[in-house]
Amino acid sequence: MAGHSKWAKVKHFKGAVDAKRGRIFSKLAREITIAAKLGGGDADMNPRLRMVLLKCRAANMPSDNIERAIKKGLGGEAGGNFEDLTYEVFGPHGVAMLVELSTDNRNRTASEIRSLLTKNGGTMATTGAVSRLLHRKGQMIISREKANEDELMELALEAGAEDFRADENGYEILTDASSFEAVHKRVEAKGIKCDAAEVTFLPLQPVLLENSSAVAAVNRLVEALEEHDDVKEVYTNAEFPDAT
Repeated sequence: MAGHSKWAKVKHFKGAVDAKRGRIFSKLAREITIAAKLGGGDADMNPRLRMVLLKCRAANMPSDNIERAIKKGLGGEAGGNFEDLTYEVFGPHGVAMLVELSTDNRNRTASEIRSLLTKNGGTMATTGAVSRLLHRKGQMIISREKANEDELMELALEAGAEDFRADENGYEILTDASSFEAVHKRVEAKGIKCDAAEVTFLPLQPVLLENSSAVAAVNRLVEALEEHDDVKEVYTNAEFPDAT
């Protein structure tokens, strides 16, 4: 889930209870299988697989699970012909959402997602209405104890990062999407492991949710979407209070 504070996904993965962790692993395994089926099992030659493996590491997914999912994809067991879709959605309180999916049945998925939206206060948006509110960026999150601030900032900017931010929790490195891999490799070559690293969508103008009812309404829709088997990611321009 993107759109909370920049540490939300790290906490979302690491603090997941067993039932939720199982769903996270199932989704990651499905994406690994699809990526391997479409582009092969060598992460160095398959950018899609490489990106999902970064998510697996952030979620502490066991290597055995990863290997089984890759073998399943290479063995042609991923099912039908998958296509990637992006739905643009408006949720409660004016929050915009981009929903990325992989499906082998476009009509079924569309019907099920529309039903989820109807039940949880969301509506489909016209093409471009949401995508113009977010921009695609590479993002790395690194906890404070893993690196010296000045050294990491110098390293990131020299490697081609667009921005470097620090707070009491740690550091955020932002890149152009096309520069993400080069910067990420430079950072990890120095022995600095990222808590999260991905190409994501970040809000141009965040929408602050100012009360608990607004937070609950948006979370309810995001969680309903994330639980759908075909949904890979939900990006939002919601800005949640620090206490949530």
